[in-house]
Amino acid sequence: MRNHRISLQDIATLAGVTKMTVSRYIRSPKKVARETGERIAQIMEEINYIPNRAPAMLLNAQSYTLGVLIPSFQNQLFADILAGIESVTSGHNYQTLIANYNYNRDSEEESVINLLSYNIDGIILSEKYHTLRTVKFLRSATLPIVELMDIQGDRLDMEVGFDNRQAAFDMVSTMLDKRQRRKILYLGSKDDIRDEQRYHGYCDAMTRRGLAPLRINPRAISSIHLGIQLMRDALTAHPDVDGVFCTNDDIAMGALLWCRERQLAVPEQISIAGFHGLEVGRQMIPSLASVITPRFEIGRRAAQMLLNKIKNNDLNHNTIDLGYQIYHGSTL
Repeated sequence: MRNHRISLQDIATLAGVTKMTVSRYIRSPKKVARETGERIAQIMEEINYIPNRAPAMLLNAQSYTLGVLIPSFQNQLFADILAGIESVTSGHNYQTLIANYNYNRDSEEESVINLLSYNIDGIILSEKYHTLRTVKFLRSATLPIVELMDIQGDRLDMEVGFDNRQAAFDMVSTMLDKRQRRKILYLGSKDDIRDEQRYHGYCDAMTRRGLAPLRINPRAISSIHLGIQLMRDALTAHPDVDGVFCTNDDIAMGALLWCRERQLAVPEQISIAGFHGLEVGRQMIPSLASVITPRFEIGRRAAQMLLNKIKNNDLNHNTIDLGYQIYHGSTL
């Protein structure tokens, strides 16, 4: 259950003005004396107040709405997560408000503030690293929070996902062992924390065998086209590379297509592996090796955790590790 929500009267009391003055300032700041407006604005900033867009009748009741933030509508893995969330919410008469922030933390901050203004009952975040202001608003809202896809580092409230670093370590170790590869290169994409975790897992596997890590990191949103470009750059800079581990399947599929166009035999000449185990990758010829992640189940469990906490049900765990699978496919 949510705690007491800061009201207009609370702000008015702190500012030494009437509730009507605060309301007028929120609607039309220019209609309030500058000094008074500055005092009201300062107090609102200090207490992280967000004007509520929900109807007045819902201010002290459940809205039966959950907020969901995703970094990209173009990434299939988030479609799978949303499907998992909807599989739970639809059966409990809950609606979801979905916001996309394009892997930009400032945009995520704006989206969080916007979602909180609708008096949502809980919120699902696609990652665990946010601006300080985002964290302040989320903590002030005192509502259930679930962070997805990562179980490393601190959490705001609850989390469900898997160990990205260990998953990368296991896949790269498999690549090294299967064909005695010695020069595997890491292809990254957007320089986010999960990409860094996978890179560290790759480094762990390489250095354990006394091998030098190699990385190409464009700091760009992933796509198959980007994978084609990265594979071309990789083999231009390192023509003796005998394997590539990619931060996701989009990059890996692009790498595989580039090899096919250049008639490089996969896996005989070069091994390729991706991350997330998308169905389209498994249907390629040859079938793409990948780390299969339980995206639908992550979404389903996240929604269930939120609803349980909203209903004041005791949770056995605030952290749920759903693990992963190493899929060898035909490219190792």
